[in-house]
Amino acid sequence: MLDTMFWLKKIISQLFMPVPLTVLLLLVAMVLLRNRKLVRSLLSLAIVLLVFLSSTPGSNLLSSPLENKYSVNSNTIPKGCLVMVLGSGHDESISGTAVQKLSSTALARLSEGIRQYNLGSDCKLVVSGWSGGEGTLSHAEVMAEAAIELGIDNERIIRFPLARDTIEEAEFLKWEIGNYPFRLVTSASHMPRSMAIFQNIGLAPQAAPTDFMTRQGRWWRLDAENLWSSQRAIHEYLGRLWFKIKYENDGTMNNASTPARESY
Repeated sequence: MLDTMFWLKKIISQLFMPVPLTVLLLLVAMVLLRNRKLVRSLLSLAIVLLVFLSSTPGSNLLSSPLENKYSVNSNTIPKGCLVMVLGSGHDESISGTAVQKLSSTALARLSEGIRQYNLGSDCKLVVSGWSGGEGTLSHAEVMAEAAIELGIDNERIIRFPLARDTIEEAEFLKWEIGNYPFRLVTSASHMPRSMAIFQNIGLAPQAAPTDFMTRQGRWWRLDAENLWSSQRAIHEYLGRLWFKIKYENDGTMNNASTPARESY
């Protein structure tokens, strides 16, 4: 009896969550419009997509090919290492420290960046990101402040406050270090595209993925977290396709050549 009530509570509570509730409403609409074939077809497609993208098997099917390409990097780094952490947003309206202003993705990336930083000696940490045209602080500055709060010396931090996307981050780093090897830290789903961009411009990144989205979970549970994971994966597939069309085919990125600095 207790087990029955436990699972009944779980099922009923799930029905009031945003994604399952939306699916339920779409099903009701499809029944009420059962005589309109086109509407029924569109509603059926919407339901299938929503169920697939918000389920654990569906989101994992999309994200795992991206995240499985590069494994967690725990190798030590030679003296004079460089670690670059790609930005991912912050919210200045949140009161508190810089760490608390970072998005969950940015915090995951910075945490891994600091772990990579501590795997070497005499390292420098590169953070990047613009203000988005709205905030007063660039994302690079907030990331730098958060890194300082987490124990990194301000003198060991390089900032790229004007970089608006991964391509510009790669370009700024190319101007800064030339062909000097470095650890590249970003979300695991974003790593394949990031590596392609940095390598295409002539840099020598070593992948250090973090912020993994692929998770074990109950196959029947539909939730917004899985939907968010699917959305991020789709974004990466579209971004990779655009990069192939725009840059890899015409070679516009890898024409730039800058001399490497001797040490970092």
